[in-house]
Amino acid sequence: MTLFQKKTSINVNGHLMNLESPKVMGILNITDDSFFDGGKYLNEEKYISHVGKLLSEGADIIDIGAQSSRPGSLELGKDAEIKRIVPVIQNVRKHFPKSIISVDTWHARVAEQSIISGANMINDISGGTFDIDMFNSIANLQVPYILMHTGGRPDKMQDSPNYKNVVKEVIYFLSKQLDRLNHLGINDVIIDPGFGFGKTQEHNFELMKHLDHFNFLETPILIGISRKSMIHKPLNTNANNSLNGTTALNMIALEKGASILRVHDVRQAKEVIKMYELLKQ
Repeated sequence: MTLFQKKTSINVNGHLMNLESPKVMGILNITDDSFFDGGKYLNEEKYISHVGKLLSEGADIIDIGAQSSRPGSLELGKDAEIKRIVPVIQNVRKHFPKSIISVDTWHARVAEQSIISGANMINDISGGTFDIDMFNSIANLQVPYILMHTGGRPDKMQDSPNYKNVVKEVIYFLSKQLDRLNHLGINDVIIDPGFGFGKTQEHNFELMKHLDHFNFLETPILIGISRKSMIHKPLNTNANNSLNGTTALNMIALEKGASILRVHDVRQAKEVIKMYELLKQ
């Protein structure tokens, strides 16, 4: 007997996205210094080509980020972030009118301008902790919100991550923030444990090992581990050679309840989902 009923859909601009079949979020970083693809997609021709590739390979959502959140990165500032990201959203919407666009930001004002410009959802690495206005803005916008846990701001988060029990503490944080969101009438929430954000390698693997515990929150789970150091460090390689490890952990995440895989490599993630669904039959 199931003790909880996990939400299996979110409302995206008046249409229900069914999450019973896991979805893939393709990454578009329009940053100078993201850990894997920083500087690759700074002009319109390159980022439109990249989005076209992600969608042709089966991406269900495009996640656009103008602010790097890699460990040690410095903040761009909300005005510079708006100036950088708004034209990209508008151009992606123009070229791919049916695409579902997520914006990776922790600023309420950036979130507001992004939705006005054509984005559909907000992906906040801070879980509402970096900008006290974020939750009220999401309540006013009434768009899906990705609630992530982080151990601090990117420039300091890896200085000395410390938890007595990382799984319990991350679940507690997410449950507390979910309660605040629900009281504001925000129901289309996706949670993200925040792999690599203020966590050691051991913390990351502890979270993955017990990812099924997060199903208790009855909320769709997004996993973002693509090519991160938790994969390439134990394999003694680098981000460029971390696709195989990413694929292995994505399959484990699916088996433990992940609803969305946030990835650089869409085709491979879609293949993992296909294999997972064949195993479930």
